[in-house]
Amino acid sequence: MKKKVLVAGATGLVGGLMTKILEERDFPVDQLIPVASDRSAGKTIVFRNKSVPVLGFQEALGLRPDMALFSAGIEVSRVWAPLLAETGCRVIDNSSCWRMDPQIKLIVPEINGYLLSSKDRIIANPNCSTIQMVMALAPLHRHYGLRRIVVSTYQSVTGSGHKGLEQLIAERNARMLDNNTLVPNSVYPRPIDMNVIPQIGAFMDNGYTEEELKMVQETQKILEDPGIRVSATTVRVPVHGGHSLSVNASFENPFTMEEVYSLLTAYPGLSVKGHDVQTDFVTPMEAEGRDPVYVSRIRRDLSLENTLDMWIVADNLRKGAALNAVQIAEKLLSL
Repeated sequence: MKKKVLVAGATGLVGGLMTKILEERDFPVDQLIPVASDRSAGKTIVFRNKSVPVLGFQEALGLRPDMALFSAGIEVSRVWAPLLAETGCRVIDNSSCWRMDPQIKLIVPEINGYLLSSKDRIIANPNCSTIQMVMALAPLHRHYGLRRIVVSTYQSVTGSGHKGLEQLIAERNARMLDNNTLVPNSVYPRPIDMNVIPQIGAFMDNGYTEEELKMVQETQKILEDPGIRVSATTVRVPVHGGHSLSVNASFENPFTMEEVYSLLTAYPGLSVKGHDVQTDFVTPMEAEGRDPVYVSRIRRDLSLENTLDMWIVADNLRKGAALNAVQIAEKLLSL
């Protein structure tokens, strides 16, 4: 059955990609309803070779969409997702608004899509870095019992939307010489070009950032194991698109490297490199614009038993956001 599908934040990086992926995957859209802020009034987007006007939320609500993909920020989701859900619409939200709500499911379809039911009206899409990390760890957790993760992220500027990309380009064009100087309307607290910034999100009282705590809490919820310990350091890097993670994972039970490669290679959505040639690793430049989560540099930790090191790379806008949301929508179609 074809559906009326609302895309909230349709003029943003993730919202625009949601629309593109709906088209790429031939999702059964009867009517696309692109929604954005008042600043986007009068704009149009192209969907299946047709121009579609961008609407405001109130007008879109009156069209009674069947499904909604949200990438419009926490405050928008907090107000409009429940209003749409009350009409019977199924809302998949990419913000952090609902992720840790015990009544809302946090879904990566390959891992816990079986939790979805016909009664679900709001479904949370996880954080981009969390998605690619748990994709690589879920099959190993099921066999060996994941106990602790130490992760450092290298997150591209597209994780901050248009503003992050614009800041990188502006700094690069200006050929900045003073690292203490920011371009106007900066989204980051320090220059990003020729630099790395060990802060993503606000700092919390315990010294961790919001992004780091997301990786802790969301990992435990998705893998359905509050006993998994996670220590995260999240870093913004001057990369256009694609997030990278250096992960050290400790397990309760022993493993062989052949078993590890076999489990990862068989898992849907993963692309595993380096089994035969260790130099066959993947960079964010190679992952950008592609769907898989790439796992490479897989090796046994020489300092600790039952522990692996790995390098995980994915396009943060695709599997880290828009693609995962559309995959959730596809699961809901069968319920």
